Amino acid sequence: MDMKAICFLSLLLSFFLILLTVDAPVAAEQLPLDLTQLDIDELMEIKIETIYAASKYEQKVTKAPSSVSIITADEIKKYGYRNFAEILRSIRGFQTTNDRNYQYLNVRGFGLPGDYNSRILLLVDGNRINDNIYDQALVGEFPLDIDLIDRIEVVRGPGSSLYGTNAFFAVINVVTKHGSDFKGLELSAEAGSLDTYKTRLSYGKTFEKGPELLLSGSYYDSQGNQRLFFEEFDSPSTNNGIAKNLDYERYKNLFAELTIEDFVFQSGYHYRKKGVPTASYETLFNHYDLFTVDKRFWAGLKYGHTYADNLSVLAQVVYNYYHYYGDYPFEGDPSIGEAEIVVNKDSAKGAWINSELQLIKTFLNQHKITFGAYYQHNLKQDQKTYYVGSVNWGELDDRRDSAVWALYLQDEFAMTEKLTLNAGLRYDYYDTFGKTINPRAALIYNPSDKTIFKLLYGQAFRAPNAYEFYYHDGWNSQKPSPNLSPEIINTYEAIYEQYMGKNLRGTIVGFYYTINDLIALQSDPADNLLVFRNIEEVESMGVEFEVEGKWKSGLEGRISYTVQKTENKQISEVLPNSAKQLAKFNVIAPLVKDKIFMAIEEQYTSKRKNISGTYTDSFYITNLTFFSKDVLKTLNVSASIYNLFDRTYSDPASEEHIQEAIEQDGRAYRLKITYRF
Repeated sequence: MDMKAICFLSLLLSFFLILLTVDAPVAAEQLPLDLTQLDIDELMEIKIETIYAASKYEQKVTKAPSSVSIITADEIKKYGYRNFAEILRSIRGFQTTNDRNYQYLNVRGFGLPGDYNSRILLLVDGNRINDNIYDQALVGEFPLDIDLIDRIEVVRGPGSSLYGTNAFFAVINVVTKHGSDFKGLELSAEAGSLDTYKTRLSYGKTFEKGPELLLSGSYYDSQGNQRLFFEEFDSPSTNNGIAKNLDYERYKNLFAELTIEDFVFQSGYHYRKKGVPTASYETLFNHYDLFTVDKRFWAGLKYGHTYADNLSVLAQVVYNYYHYYGDYPFEGDPSIGEAEIVVNKDSAKGAWINSELQLIKTFLNQHKITFGAYYQHNLKQDQKTYYVGSVNWGELDDRRDSAVWALYLQDEFAMTEKLTLNAGLRYDYYDTFGKTINPRAALIYNPSDKTIFKLLYGQAFRAPNAYEFYYHDGWNSQKPSPNLSPEIINTYEAIYEQYMGKNLRGTIVGFYYTINDLIALQSDPADNLLVFRNIEEVESMGVEFEVEGKWKSGLEGRISYTVQKTENKQISEVLPNSAKQLAKFNVIAPLVKDKIFMAIEEQYTSKRKNISGTYTDSFYITNLTFFSKDVLKTLNVSASIYNLFDRTYSDPASEEHIQEAIEQDGRAYRLKITYRF
């Protein structure tokens, strides 16, 4: 470890010691066993958060069969987060990478460059957001304005026993705000570096007889970094390595929710266009026509009710649509009749309906049984690619439909007052490859209200997706892979959580997992074409430490450190883009009580391996935000500086790039104003 890392960790340790000593007399007090002896402020201080996503019903995080993190709307505002990826990057054990087209999430040391986040399950109010072509969880391109987020529930570890495919490393459930959270019209406007602008208009209302309505729309436009240099293209024929005006991004979001008693109707629409300055896939460098577009739409109806005999019923049906297309310009060969520039038109369209029925009932005051049935009909899984201006480059026009159905059962068994066993099992059947059965078990021991021990085991799977099964590019460089099997992960965890006084919570997690039949793209020696195969095995182990603190004064913060090692078992080498050390420091300090806050965020990422075998440098990023609440009672203002010290750092690039690593943006600024009418 270098001296910078040692200094940074010393800073983290110092902050931890400060947290332990702040309000020390209060922290040292013994809490009365009878909570009725506490006043309302004290009760709020020791409040234990609840979470839905861990078991598909509300439960205290101390009872959740997993390691959990919760990010609230208040934190999102005060830390000045600009997008969903920035929020996730602040969480213990998580990191993100950006190839200037999409952003990718790395959890517990695993996040191969360009893997489309298919090993993370992303939910919005319990509805699956991963598409049915690539299984991609849109992270930086999240299809919902982050101002509409009430909280984010992050459940680490395998979740296939409840959720099926993609719940491999984590389940992330985004809980949205409702009409009552706005109580009228709200306008938000922001401006930032790189000619970046965003506006949002939201309206929420609770009507006299109970219905709640929320309507919201937002628009974002950024010119991006208008002059990017890539040394791999540093020659006169490729503009001396300078890509000009190609890093732009535009998106728009629409969201609607109507709640009438036990029924909730929700719909969302997202459109995003991104210029790609990196000349990926050997396309022409510095060409404006290289871009991608993603569209996402969903509309669903949910019914939930708890009956008098302790029976809870949840039923929902959701229609989903996803459309991707991109233009990829290549150099043509006029000598054989081609145009000077040949454009590859690549696209995918997916449409699917997912439906679920869930019953929860408590028996004998000891067994809380969850039973569910799930069905997904993939109405459309279409992939198309063709070339404009080409002679014989080939094409793909693949049209599919498929289905999957599943049954799951979970029992939360209170063995004693202090010992709980949580066990579950799910059976999935796919048209494409058949059945898979995945269990999960957790033993949770609470020797006291403030001490929790958890031992966890879980198995999860990731089903091969339509892209991996059927994609080819006209048999020029890649062919289909119809015989793939699902990936399987087995995870073991030991968790210790300790509440210290009324203000602090500490967490230590040790984890170990193995992945079998990992799907990877390989070259077939028979024809030199690329093909997906179940070939790789992965092994990982690590330890996570975290301390969180919160005080009545408005001071709050968290500090975490992760050390991990993730290897390809076959060759005993560390995986690309896997940082051995992650450290995070977040603190919100009130400058004027309940009115003005300063938030500091510090993140350290150790070196990461590139695909070529070289390494990126370790780096520190510091973000600073000032947030002013309820100015003139209706106005919120925040001002942020990102990458405060203008650190230069790069993220490992995936195989479709010539670059080994892609440099990220330096210092940036943002001013945001929110006004409630």
